[in-house]
Parts: sequence; structure tokens; C-alpha cells
Amino acid sequence: MPQMAEADAYLAGQLGYFLERELGWVHGSYRLDVQAGIATVTLPEENPVRREALERGLPDIDGLKGVNVIIGATDAAPEEETESAFYSFLGLAPGSLPFPVGDLFLPLLADPKQPQFFTSYRYYRTPQDSANAAAVGYGETFGVYRKPGRRPGNGLQIGIAGALFAQFNLDASSADLINADYTIGLPITWRNGSTSVRLRFYHQSSHLGDEYLLRANPERINLSFEALELLVSEQSDTWRAYFGGEYLVHREPTDLKRASAHGGLEFRTTRRVWGSGHWVGGVDVKAWEEHDWHRDVSLKAGLEFGAYQPGQRRVRLMLEAYDGYAPHGQFYSDLIRYYGIGLYLGF
Repeated sequence: MPQMAEADAYLAGQLGYFLERELGWVHGSYRLDVQAGIATVTLPEENPVRREALERGLPDIDGLKGVNVIIGATDAAPEEETESAFYSFLGLAPGSLPFPVGDLFLPLLADPKQPQFFTSYRYYRTPQDSANAAAVGYGETFGVYRKPGRRPGNGLQIGIAGALFAQFNLDASSADLINADYTIGLPITWRNGSTSVRLRFYHQSSHLGDEYLLRANPERINLSFEALELLVSEQSDTWRAYFGGEYLVHREPTDLKRASAHGGLEFRTTRRVWGSGHWVGGVDVKAWEEHDWHRDVSLKAGLEFGAYQPGQRRVRLMLEAYDGYAPHGQFYSDLIRYYGIGLYLGF
């Protein structure tokens, strides 16, 4: 019996890795049980796309005798445990989870200001000039507290998100730092099935690089603001759409107009390429009242290896393009275009 239990645990680990790393299933959105070499995958609701991906891509694992997929309750809370009407309305279960892994609102693929780690080469074009540049980002979302949902993968989470975004002029002899934006915020995220929401209060401040200041002697703007953001997302295994906006609670300069709209569309193929890769891409659109609701469009598409959900390792190689007012703080009033390629990392 102990040997059989160890073998089942090994099979569960191998299958869990396949479901989350290869197929991209969010941890907690299914239940996996292995007994005597037979695996049972429980889904909260019928999902033909998931069934097909599992059946088509299931690898050969020594000792695995079969896989059953059933539909039914997974880890719902016991009926005798009750919560407030508010928690019941949100679909939350009793209990809590401190310092959870990942986030309930998936990171935005094409948003230039999504907190994440990346480095990109870009060719910039402006009405005045063109330049080769390197762009980097350092940032992540750290979960502090989660109230789990009554279904796996659902819940309510509070976290901390911080990031640095910087651009360097590769045409300058010393690769001058041009602009750096610093953000720190408190995101509250919620998921119920295919619907997720992010409510975030955050601060941003922007600064010009010393070498750029000495070389170009530009007119400096002391850009700093606090904003309240709300985004609502709806997703399937392949597609995701989101929409919302921001409102500047406090801003400097004080004549900045406050409102913006924000939306986008993403895709992620379930069919694997080059071993464990998946094609991914997205378009992100923002429109600020400050710019008379001009559309700023960011496009990214490429290959992703690893797990797409936050809190697990992944690598993306992405072609990228942008057309609109600059997302780089000090140059927010400049119309720009850029094209490039970037390497994006997740941990």
C-alpha cells in the first residue's frame, strides 16, 4: 500500500505539472485525484475545450492507467459553515489564505504598464526624430491575503504591486537613461468563474535621466499622480476581453484632466508548439480625457513557454508595436510610434 500511494502521488505531480504548465490551467480551477494509477480530473462545469486539450495532449506517463474527466462540485465549503451575506454574494468560502501564490486577475499581455520583468529592443519614431532604444521593466504583484471561493480558482485577494519602467537611448555613446516611471499600488482582485475584476489604487512618479538632461536640456515636467483603476475581464481557455478605466484622484501638474478608458483583447492557443510553447497575443487600447480621447494602441504577439498564470515560471518572446501618446511619464504629451521585440519573464 505505501508503494502504491507513492506511485499515485508521483502521477498526480506529473499530471498537475502538465495541466498547469503545458495546458495553462489555473491552479485551483480543477481537482485531481489519482488512485491505483487511475486519474480523475473534476471540473466545476462542462468545458469541451479543456476536455479536447487534455485528451489530445496527454503525454505518456509510466504507471498511468487511465484518465477520467467528470463534472461536479470540487472543493466547496461544508454546508454547515456559514458566512455573511456579502461573502455569499461574492461566492466566497469560509477560511482565508495568507500570502497566496499568484493573482486572481491575470496580468495584461499588451499593457505597457503591466508590472512585470522584461527587456525590449525598440525603434522609436516621433514627429521630431527617430531612435533606437532599450526598454526594461522590473515589477510584480505580491499576494498578501486571499479569501478563497466556493469553487476552485475563485476568490477575493488583496496584494501589493510595484514596478519600474525605464527607456535607454542606444544611439547615445553612453546609452543615456531617458525616462523612468515608478509605480506602487494596492490591487484588490476578485474572480468568479470566467469573470475577474481588478480594483487598484496606485501612485506613479516619473523622472528624466541625468545624462539625457545634460545632453538634450529638455523642458522637465514634474509628473506625479495617484489613480483609482477598475478593470473587468471575461475569459475562456483561448480568448479574453477586458474593459474599464482610471480616474486621477490627485495629480501634478494640477491641470491634467482626470479620466481615461481602458480595454483590450487577448488570445492564447491551447495547441502546443515547439514542445511546451503556445502562441499568445493581445491588443491594449487606452484613451485619456487629457488627449481628447485619442486611442493609444499597444500590440504584442509571440511565443510563451511555461505557465501563463502568475506565480509560476514562464518566458515570452514577443513582437511589439505601439501607436499613440507616449506611455512614458515625462513624455505623456508626445505622439510616438515604436516597433520592437521583447523578452518577458514570470516567476
